[in-house]
Amino acid sequence: MLLDHPSDGPAAIRTQFGAIFVSLELSRSTWLVTSLSPGKGEKMSRHSVEAGDIAALLKLFAELKQKALARTGENYPIITIQEAGLDGFWLHRALQQEGIESHVVDPASIATPRRRRRAKTDRLDGETLLRSLLAYKRGEPRVCAMVVAPSPEDEDRRRLCRERRTLIAERIEHVNRIKGLLFAQGISGYVPLRRDRKARLEALRTGDGRPLPQHLKAQVGRELARLELLLEQIAAVEREQEALLTASKPTGEKAASDPVTMLLGLKSLGPNFAAVLWTEAFWRQFANRRQVASYAGLAATPWRSGGIEREQGVSKAGNPRLRTTMIQLAWLWIRHQPQSALTQWFKANSQRGRKRAIVALARKLLVALWKYVTQGVVIEGAVMKPAA
Repeated sequence: MLLDHPSDGPAAIRTQFGAIFVSLELSRSTWLVTSLSPGKGEKMSRHSVEAGDIAALLKLFAELKQKALARTGENYPIITIQEAGLDGFWLHRALQQEGIESHVVDPASIATPRRRRRAKTDRLDGETLLRSLLAYKRGEPRVCAMVVAPSPEDEDRRRLCRERRTLIAERIEHVNRIKGLLFAQGISGYVPLRRDRKARLEALRTGDGRPLPQHLKAQVGRELARLELLLEQIAAVEREQEALLTASKPTGEKAASDPVTMLLGLKSLGPNFAAVLWTEAFWRQFANRRQVASYAGLAATPWRSGGIEREQGVSKAGNPRLRTTMIQLAWLWIRHQPQSALTQWFKANSQRGRKRAIVALARKLLVALWKYVTQGVVIEGAVMKPAA
């Protein structure tokens, strides 16, 4: 028999924090509100409001405060917690505008029972969120990881890089589909991204010498039309991205210490890499290099218990866009910065496995770039682009 929380009386939450704690379990249709108020001992209250009805939620908060006032004779503030997810940060910002202390937590950082079959319901999730909030406010170390909510401007600025990545993925799908359709007819030399793609389509012949079948030719033509639309949208997004980078560069004495200017000055970093690093990583503050690597999901995850000791690889728990970009940038760094200390380290350690070494290089490179743009620490052996 387990005794999780021994207590002689209903006094687990007295008034040491002087607040009403509320967890919000959000879904598309209903918000489950779990609250714990002073004067009610350990009893949690549960209410539900329609999803998106912020007025009903604020009315419920006012009722909770009124009931707590009637029980204790004191007025208590509201402290809320919610998981980072589909709803983004709009509710978090709306609550802060009302003067409510709001927290957004990374759901993967909350400890859960390790039973093979564990119960999971919205009610239990709401209670778990509430207990995590209480422990966080007590100051317990590493009880959970609170998300740093970006400002609306920072959130909107990084949409360009993310949209470009989505459009390029769609472009690859259309190119591969066209090549696959033609390869089934014995045609392997057609390049859909060439400017004369439509003219070359008319001259194509199948492997057995026949002209393209009518419906296949029409299908490929429609694929090319969608591909051309994607190419136009990618070009438009890249123009907006370059304009954003240009507008963000300060003038005068501060120009030399601008993060974007410093990144663009390094050989192997172009506008897209600089934009991703700026909007996905370097817009926020990090206390140390471990936080930088962890945010990108490039931190190591050892498994050590007794005599067992092994590495499980990187955590992959951080920003997937930043992690992918850093892997790509690591390969380019080796090509364009052959004399740098990081490249020399990769060549010395790649004998044990290039895949493991390139991931480690991506982590080292991200930390080095962070130190470069925040502290001015020059990357050893790095080559700068020639001045225009």
